[in-house]
Amino acid sequence: MIVLSGTIGAGKSTLTKMLADHLGTQAFYETVDDNAILKMFYADPQKYGFLLQVYFMNKRLGYIQQAQTNALDILDRSIFEDALLFKLNADLGRATDTEVEIHQALLENMMENLPGVASKDPDLLIYIRVSFETMLKRIELRGRDFEQVAQDPSLYEYYQTLTSRYDAWFESYNRSPKMVIDGDRLDFVTEELARTEVLAAIDNKLTQLGLR
Repeated sequence: MIVLSGTIGAGKSTLTKMLADHLGTQAFYETVDDNAILKMFYADPQKYGFLLQVYFMNKRLGYIQQAQTNALDILDRSIFEDALLFKLNADLGRATDTEVEIHQALLENMMENLPGVASKDPDLLIYIRVSFETMLKRIELRGRDFEQVAQDPSLYEYYQTLTSRYDAWFESYNRSPKMVIDGDRLDFVTEELARTEVLAAIDNKLTQLGLR
């Protein structure tokens, strides 16, 4: 399977659809509109942070299991990013260190690769790197009320810190082959030429890995 990663508003859902259409495979999207816990989290992060991360982990594991049945299905977020996101919530006082430790232990147990059982790791992880400014513009454009800095100024610090941590997370990621897309230079969300270049780069990487 192919798994995408990147900050809020990086373009993961857009690239997921592009890739699924291009490769003729199935796309799995992070649930947002039907996720009642997400709105509860934005209203009271400290109370609902752990519940939200367990919800996402469970959903993503289900998608991983489904995607194992077909070649090159696409998931629009990596389960391994959950630890990054939850640690940030803890550092901002939205979760406890104990909750972070329990979450990490759950993640490791759920993703352990067992002998004779298909690996749950992706065949390729694609990181969409965007600047803080680009992320804010994308969040504003997609218009989800609970994500807007104008409605909750404390989100500015959260988004800024999140962006600053992603590069280090990507550098340390070692569960699979990986590649990076420069989402500032290649605005595949709105530009046709950028879409063509991004798809060509991914095709080349898949060929190098013997996946196409």
